[in-house]
Amino acid sequence: MKRINFSLLLASCLSFTLLYGGNEDRAGEAGASELLINPWARSSGWGNANTASAFGIEAMHLNVAGLAYTEGTQVNFVNTSWLSGTDISINAAGLAQRLGESGGVLGVSLMSMSFGDLDITTVDNPDGGLGTFRPNYFNLGMAYSKNFSETISGGVVVKLVSQSMANVRASGVAIDAGVNYVTGENDQLKFGIALRNVGPTMQYRGNGLSDRFEDLETEKQLTINQRSNDFELPSLLNIGLSYDFYLAQNPESDELSEHRLTAAGTFTSNSFTKDQFRIGAEYAFREMFMVRGGYTYESDIESEEESRTVSAGPSFGATVEIPLGQSGSTFGIDYSYRVTRTFDGTNAIGVSLNF
Repeated sequence: MKRINFSLLLASCLSFTLLYGGNEDRAGEAGASELLINPWARSSGWGNANTASAFGIEAMHLNVAGLAYTEGTQVNFVNTSWLSGTDISINAAGLAQRLGESGGVLGVSLMSMSFGDLDITTVDNPDGGLGTFRPNYFNLGMAYSKNFSETISGGVVVKLVSQSMANVRASGVAIDAGVNYVTGENDQLKFGIALRNVGPTMQYRGNGLSDRFEDLETEKQLTINQRSNDFELPSLLNIGLSYDFYLAQNPESDELSEHRLTAAGTFTSNSFTKDQFRIGAEYAFREMFMVRGGYTYESDIESEEESRTVSAGPSFGATVEIPLGQSGSTFGIDYSYRVTRTFDGTNAIGVSLNF
């Protein structure tokens, strides 16, 4: 039965790949692009290559099936300086809770993107001086994930998307779904598929789209309400594979080695831009100290004129996981840096608590 399920999973993967194949001619047609930004420090250090091996709250961004491996309660907080030098900041928080030993895992995540204070300008006052306003993007994700067997897990995320700037606002709903397959000795081989950001179109509404003018014939004040075009969400498909190597293991001991090296790769099929290939690796010592790196590739990524992503390719990260007593609780500090073509890169630092 497990082989049949896995075959159906692979067939579905190929079908979705054909349906959501990358199309660079549609670049810029989708909105809500903040859904593509990974706010979490650990997985962003991989360059999002760990679709198959992302566990806990961070899996809600890459492949929600990994949320099912949360053992108890997990809390995460992250602050990201997006494109350092632009004053754009991203704050994210998440909570994951297992519902009993045989139950699934519930997850909640919040992401807020702030652009600071911007000057209000008009046709008559192009230099500002009329005050400021604060654009804000806000996403709320609610997830459920469950282990259906020893090898297969799956889950779903429902996200509420909100964008506001001055007196104009757009809101919508997006859905993610993912499946993980784990096999091999010590569950070393992992395979994951995730379909993300699927939902109805969004549209801006508000008083900011109206304009007042005077009718020269009647000298009356008239108001014209303009309707904005609706826009689609940036849907994509992630297909990932990872493998854990346990180094310098004592052949006479059944315990796993203190040294782990994980290699991971992900293929991202984007609906509104070029497809991407991501590779990454992570070294861990006693699961207390971890360093990682990744690289994102798409065609013409080296060209400033032809590239469709702000990323220049490389990303790096590190984690320190501190045990708290004998209960198995841990406190983690995470950091990641993503190299960007413009500005001074993207820095993220976060903390996590597992108990």
